Amino acid sequence: MKPPPPLPAIPSASVPLNPAQARRLHLAAQGLLRPPARRARPADVVAAIERMRLLQIDSIHVVARSPYLVLHSRLGDYDSSWLDRALAQGRIAECWAHEACFVPAADLPLHRAWRERGAHWAHRHAERMHRDHRAQMDDLLERIRTSGPVRAADFPRADRGASGWWEWKPEKRWLEAWFALGELMVPRRERFQRVYDLAERVLAGLDPRFVPSELDKEGLRRRFVLDSVRALGITQARWIADYYRLKPAVGEAELAPLVATGELLVVPVRGWDRPGYVHREHAPLLAMAQSGRLRATYTTVLSPFDPLVWDRARAQAMFDFEYAIECYTPAHRRRYGYFVLPLLSRGSLVGRLDAKAHRDEGVFEVKALFLEPGQAIAPRLVADLAEAIARAASWHGTPTVHLERTEPAALARALRSHWKVSGASR
Repeated sequence: MKPPPPLPAIPSASVPLNPAQARRLHLAAQGLLRPPARRARPADVVAAIERMRLLQIDSIHVVARSPYLVLHSRLGDYDSSWLDRALAQGRIAECWAHEACFVPAADLPLHRAWRERGAHWAHRHAERMHRDHRAQMDDLLERIRTSGPVRAADFPRADRGASGWWEWKPEKRWLEAWFALGELMVPRRERFQRVYDLAERVLAGLDPRFVPSELDKEGLRRRFVLDSVRALGITQARWIADYYRLKPAVGEAELAPLVATGELLVVPVRGWDRPGYVHREHAPLLAMAQSGRLRATYTTVLSPFDPLVWDRARAQAMFDFEYAIECYTPAHRRRYGYFVLPLLSRGSLVGRLDAKAHRDEGVFEVKALFLEPGQAIAPRLVADLAEAIARAASWHGTPTVHLERTEPAALARALRSHWKVSGASR
């Protein structure tokens, strides 16, 4: 058997990174450092999920639904049906991870083994649901066993007009509980609605073929810790647990054996009160960051549920960006808007966008655009933001950009001037 190629030489862990270099390493690992080098292909959807390790699912679609928008931020103009196709082909799967997520099919054995240990809040909630509604849930599972896949929409509800996940009809709650417990899986979606089928039937169609994990709880946790560090590029110990919702929190003592074996590298970052950790596979990127050879050249619109910003403490420390998802905040208490999209530009989070896609009219409405305090309105930033917003609008099928206001106000004039030349605004 041919021996595996040697791992790259480890760069000097004693060479500190400055904050900008640490951000670039973080962005490089997440696929957000530079613009896409070529037009996207269907396989790139799966590759992007493999790089991030997971893709959070959320159904809000003021603009695109979050998983599609996260992929657009990394792939550029792509066909959103590729994500649905990857699920139907068994190359990715749905499970509870950070939250409800798409994960690579190759990782599903790890998640199912972790579920069996009741490690996520969704699993514990589903167990309570089954205890309280055992007869009805068992009947529902038997129906699927004998009659085939179902959607929640296949069950009528008495209280028509109710909406929101907290108003789910009983069958939807039971389907979700069986999904969390692992008895049901999602072989495909129809108009983003889950189709539920027996896990044994879905597992048979995965690519690669499903083989149960033999790792014990300690081995699974170690794998999730390593995958989190690899996905993040560089991270402090206290940010690791959030990626897969691990409990208890990950501390430096837990990471010490991984450092001793060389699987993790310890790297000081100027201004951090704790060491940074880098996965051994990112040693080449680390060396490039230390020598100043990682350049951030990309500007794009992010989803509120992008891995880059979903941990508020990490976003604050890495980017000095204070961010909250305000769709769950009462309207009178919102500072920026219902579904505000962070703006990434050349290695920094420079602002946020309150937008709505009016698909029937072909209009991408920018209700407000807020630059971060102290962010200068430089010509390059204006051009980068204008082009990134126009690209997002075009991909949404809403090529006409309608800008209402900006903070500072002078930015609106500069953006409209740029779009006037390109014909993107009105």
